[in-house]
Amino acid sequence: MSKDAVDTAQVAAHPQATGTIPADAGDAGYSKGLKARHVNMIAIGGAIGTGLFLGAGGRLRDAGPALAIAYLVAGVFAFFVVRALGELVLYRPSSGSFVSYAREFLGEKGAYVAGWMYFLNWSTTGIADITAIALYTHYWSMFTSIPQWVLALIALAVVLAVNLISVRIFGEMEFWFAIIKVATLIGFMLIGIFLLATQHDVGGQTPGVSMISDHGGILPHGVMPVVLVMQGVIFSYAALELVGVAAGETAEPEKIVPRAVNSIMWRVALFYVGSVVLLALLLPSSVYSGDQSPFVTVLSKIGVPAAGDVMNLVVLTAAMSSLNSGLYSTGRILRSMAMSGSAPRFTGVMSRSQVPYGGILLTCAVCVLGVGLNFLMPSKAFEIVLNVASLGIISTWVIIMICHLVFVRRARAGLVERPHFRLPGSPVTEIVTIVFLLAVIVLMWNDHEVGRKTVLLVPVIAVMLVAGWFGVRRRVARNAEQQKLGGPTG
Repeated sequence: MSKDAVDTAQVAAHPQATGTIPADAGDAGYSKGLKARHVNMIAIGGAIGTGLFLGAGGRLRDAGPALAIAYLVAGVFAFFVVRALGELVLYRPSSGSFVSYAREFLGEKGAYVAGWMYFLNWSTTGIADITAIALYTHYWSMFTSIPQWVLALIALAVVLAVNLISVRIFGEMEFWFAIIKVATLIGFMLIGIFLLATQHDVGGQTPGVSMISDHGGILPHGVMPVVLVMQGVIFSYAALELVGVAAGETAEPEKIVPRAVNSIMWRVALFYVGSVVLLALLLPSSVYSGDQSPFVTVLSKIGVPAAGDVMNLVVLTAAMSSLNSGLYSTGRILRSMAMSGSAPRFTGVMSRSQVPYGGILLTCAVCVLGVGLNFLMPSKAFEIVLNVASLGIISTWVIIMICHLVFVRRARAGLVERPHFRLPGSPVTEIVTIVFLLAVIVLMWNDHEVGRKTVLLVPVIAVMLVAGWFGVRRRVARNAEQQKLGGPTG
């Protein structure tokens, strides 16, 4: 990195020295179209996605009832990450979110790595989402003759069209998507509790603790399968950081963000842990499958075929919601990077409706590659991209925690001021979270089928990032100098 870029980062990191709060050039031009109800439901929607509705089936079969413990442990660390991000948001709201904070506290190299790893996460998550949509649609016999890749392409086209209209439309879609997901999960849990309380027959089985004790206990296959599914569990929480991105397009982040972040913990306990415990008590874990939502499995076995159809429609909505969120967030992140020179210039372009459509289209282009993956390997597409996406989200969360560590250190030195809404236990909380996240990557090596191949991608991704940095570093340094002098960038 050039001395000019370093100087710019240092100036930005000392707001008291300049008399102003540091601003991200990528924040200019956005409307403040997201209201409190939008951000709150985006937070809820981020906590309930494809990873729970589709991925939980295969994980429950592999790991057994101990999956609930895995969701709880990962959920605690996910909460720490979002709480740290929430503190940074209140310090300085930005649509560039953690990329903007990485630029301030780690320099342009940190922002570059954070941005492109997040892009890797959401572009591959988008592939997982369109794969899930195609799998869900195949549940209905009228669609089974349509190739999986065709359904994936149709889903991508629909969500892209909606995402390009305006941020308010995105907010409204996420609001209603989240309402549907929450209402359905609550409805399922009430049905599950009723089946459990009345000992109602479920597919020839009597629900209760015997579904666990008579089928291998909490760990029917041992500890290792629980460890191996952990990266998939983390993937389930991958959209929680959307709160930080959305805060840049709301008028009152200081009021909205703390409420949204603090509510995440009980949502994790209720929706993830509660749902998995219920699923384990209703049917043996071996009955569930990675090809079908576990909720559909249960409802289809209680003798009400329409219940399975309704739930399948809802989980289809969840996948559409996740895809919608991915296009939204990467569009904003890539614009922040484009303004600093570390992403292609066209990704910084805004439409008349104040939508950064360049970045959205780039993410969509990668998702089109996923359509090809669905054509070549329809049975493995979801699991392959899920593991790659996990690398992206783990690296993003690690960078958020490192940024927070530097932020707290500077606050103690009197260079910045921490808001009242804080991550408790710093710096121990950040360090323990980082160790946990890195340990998940290391443990993926024990998964010979997919996990080991995913870990082997780490050096490949590292080489690509280094090569890319050498390609953009001069432009980054030039843009940093222009921003320092108050001139236009690009």
